[in-house]
Amino acid sequence: MQRTTGVIDIYAYPDQSWSAMNLSGFKVEATDGEIGAIDEQTYQVGTDSLVIDTGPWIFGQKVLIPAGLISRIDETDQRVFLTCTKDQVRNAPEFDESHLRDQSYRDELGTYYTSRPTGQHYGTSDPTRR
Repeated sequence: MQRTTGVIDIYAYPDQSWSAMNLSGFKVEATDGEIGAIDEQTYQVGTDSLVIDTGPWIFGQKVLIPAGLISRIDETDQRVFLTCTKDQVRNAPEFDESHLRDQSYRDELGTYYTSRPTGQHYGTSDPTRR
């Protein structure tokens, strides 16, 4: 599988200054409500992502969210806001921590998020951006 620009870009923080922040413990909000809290961050160039503990929302599962899905960060309230919905997170490829560094899993997840309907793309809520 050849990695497309969109799949690669989704693993980059929209604002590079965010990559230096420790976001562990921050609450995470999808466009339609809270989904959990950040358990850990990955800091590998081209694979920046967040591991989110969903608590009781999806029966205590963890999900991997590419950093490119962040729309903004509120440091005061310790909240990270995403460009995707709860259903999009719930329906994403299942996360298994043993695959955290697995490139094929990251490509599958990246393809899932970059192929969302117009207006739901990573890094922006602007429906004209792809």
